[in-house]
Amino acid sequence: MEQDFIFGKNTIIEALKNSNNRINKILISKNINSDLKVKEIIELAKLNKISFQFVPKEKLQKYNDFNNQGVIAFVAPIKYKSLDVLFDNQKEHYKKSIILDGIEDAHNIGAIIRTAVCAGFDAVILPQHRGMLINSTVEKTSAGAVNNIDIIKVNSLVDAVTKLKDNNFWVIAADAQGNDNYFDVDYKDMNLALIMGAEHAGVSKTLLKQADFIVKIPMYNSFNSLNVSVSSGILIYEIVKQYMQK
Repeated sequence: MEQDFIFGKNTIIEALKNSNNRINKILISKNINSDLKVKEIIELAKLNKISFQFVPKEKLQKYNDFNNQGVIAFVAPIKYKSLDVLFDNQKEHYKKSIILDGIEDAHNIGAIIRTAVCAGFDAVILPQHRGMLINSTVEKTSAGAVNNIDIIKVNSLVDAVTKLKDNNFWVIAADAQGNDNYFDVDYKDMNLALIMGAEHAGVSKTLLKQADFIVKIPMYNSFNSLNVSVSSGILIYEIVKQYMQK
């Protein structure tokens, strides 16, 4: 395609509400103009002076024939941040970030970003080459959450982790063979970066060696494989629980 697009009603509503609005134009299927969420999209588009157009649903399928919910918005590409945003001393709270190592499933990435935003994490760190970057499916699965958190892109996760450690971040890697159960580590008084790896490959050995803690989710069955987005949610909310108990 000549330009990036996002789809889905909630995704577009979140993008329209965001202060860094990336939307250039919206296409809406003619047969859903009475839908309440579509009406909200239209009102927000008018408020932000963004053009919208009603079109036959076949035109939307030209761009995306998956579940686009009858709405597509053309957007400017997401602006990736530098790792340095995590070292901004203006923020007084301990900073929490999640590193996605080699995760290639767009739905998992979107779900993890959505959880990270809900949990008040500061950033999601993605590698330039090993894994997937933000695309329309990630944005749709995140329900627009990509617009509400810093998305950091780095050339090397190894170098990024080294820099994080040099700036007083503790690094926690998740691995099935970890030394500690995830709930036995005290996360309360630390800047931290949580590393999650792809479901089959896991966190790379090089990053495991750099980690301050390697944690596991205990399994009580021979079937011991959790989806990476589910695993991320479990660990993220253990961190949140501990922060709330301070």
